[in-house]
Amino acid sequence: MDELQDLRRDIDAIDRELVELFRRRMDVTARVGAYKRSRGVPVLDQERERQVLQNKGELAGEALRPAVITLYQTIMALSRRQQRDLMGQGADNPGVLRWREAQDSARRPVAAPRVVYQGEPGAYSEQAALDLFGERAGTAGLEQFEDCFLALREGRADYAVLPIENSSTGAIRQIYDLLTQYECYVVGETAVKVEHCLMALPGAGLDSITHVYSHEQGLFQCERYLNTHPDWKQVPQADTAGSAKMVADSGDLTKAAICSARAAQLYGLDILARGINHNAHNTTRFVVVSPKLELRPGADKISTLFVLPHQAGSLHEVLTVFAVHGLNMVKLESRPLPGRSWQYMFFLEFTGAPGDPAVGDALHELAQTTGEFRVLGWFPSNLE
Repeated sequence: MDELQDLRRDIDAIDRELVELFRRRMDVTARVGAYKRSRGVPVLDQERERQVLQNKGELAGEALRPAVITLYQTIMALSRRQQRDLMGQGADNPGVLRWREAQDSARRPVAAPRVVYQGEPGAYSEQAALDLFGERAGTAGLEQFEDCFLALREGRADYAVLPIENSSTGAIRQIYDLLTQYECYVVGETAVKVEHCLMALPGAGLDSITHVYSHEQGLFQCERYLNTHPDWKQVPQADTAGSAKMVADSGDLTKAAICSARAAQLYGLDILARGINHNAHNTTRFVVVSPKLELRPGADKISTLFVLPHQAGSLHEVLTVFAVHGLNMVKLESRPLPGRSWQYMFFLEFTGAPGDPAVGDALHELAQTTGEFRVLGWFPSNLE
């Protein structure tokens, strides 16, 4: 134990030297920032940073090379942050200005809202809407996801409740793409447990079925069960509840649908098998989308989107922002940018309370280090 204490004292002594050297380095990089500010030189010199990382890696030797490169990526990200603050970069970022304008015009939650979702009555989306807004809310199912965004933009709805990810099949890409295209805000969330049932007309049985209908996600989530019936043809539909309605309207005993038990009750179908999704803990996360920003009581989760420059270390710099401010990042999703090969839009969520200075600083730095930055919303987390 005495030997361990001696080693720890050695580490403490080295760390004191490292901290002093880091302080001296930051003093120099501040002078570099002042030089760049006076001459209008950009903070980032990509070729210079690439060369620095290569040189430091060579100095460390092969064994320590990856660790030293990671260390200097973090040090250089902190230096860029310092220089951007000094130079005031990001204050006029369009994303920051748009966020401030949204805050100034934020509305209170609508008391008797008109709520839209994609699908027919009996869809899991309708269940999410009822869970969030109650039975008295005016709910309406629309045919396509984009129809919900159009209803918001045109003033025909106050909120849209939309599925954004599933615990079994991951992100629902259409929603992320539409959030990019439309100027809307995420103001809430909930989770709905998914229990898929196989249902058909009264009188039908497993031996009479030839075709099974459901949303592509429903079919995928029940893949293992469906594989035990290889003779059934799987037919993707626009939504699960719509599949149940179609089977009910068809009068055909060879057709079956995969949907919720509530849909079977609504459309007069018999349940032939329950819980056929292979993940018994299958859950879908839904978000509440609004045409206006709302800052609701208990808001503790922030959703953002941004584009990163196509260069090494750009994502690492974003992650450094959260490490520096001690904020917990809870979601990171990427989507390809149309017309820009190998470039991506990132969706990032992190936790933070209103009024926390670290949150404001983090948003400011994200605007500095990214392109096409937007804050999508600040809302209470609700995934229990």
